[in-house]
Amino acid sequence: MEMTGEQLIPQSQAVTWKALNDTEVLKACIPGCESIEQTGANDYQLVMVAKVGPVSAKFKGKMTLSDIVEGQSYKLAFEGQGGVAGFAKGEASVSLSPTDGGTKLAYACNAMIGGKLAQVGSRLIDGVAKKIAGEFFAAFNKRVSALG
Repeated sequence: MEMTGEQLIPQSQAVTWKALNDTEVLKACIPGCESIEQTGANDYQLVMVAKVGPVSAKFKGKMTLSDIVEGQSYKLAFEGQGGVAGFAKGEASVSLSPTDGGTKLAYACNAMIGGKLAQVGSRLIDGVAKKIAGEFFAAFNKRVSALG
């Protein structure tokens, strides 16, 4: 499953970058996120609850940032285990660029799932993934826009 998108954040690139790297901001914006904590320089552990059709699961996983260009972009790799529900893993690229009125945040994600989740059907999973991404970026934009 692949997703791409962009958001216009009405804040400076520096403010947007700082928020993208703030675990409290991310936890508040990721739907179903119960915890996110930094375990190394660019490594994080997270726990989130996701529901896809009839399958609901608590995922425990890790996220690693790489190819970091301070203030501009990074790649992240993620993988999570949801017990009998299955697993999810993938990668995403996030980049920031200045634009009139703020910062353009662009992203591209590629994810793969397995187990019971994969049996639910790709159309349903794609819809849920797009909904989660949409909710995250809407919440992120709202939260960052409110920063002084």
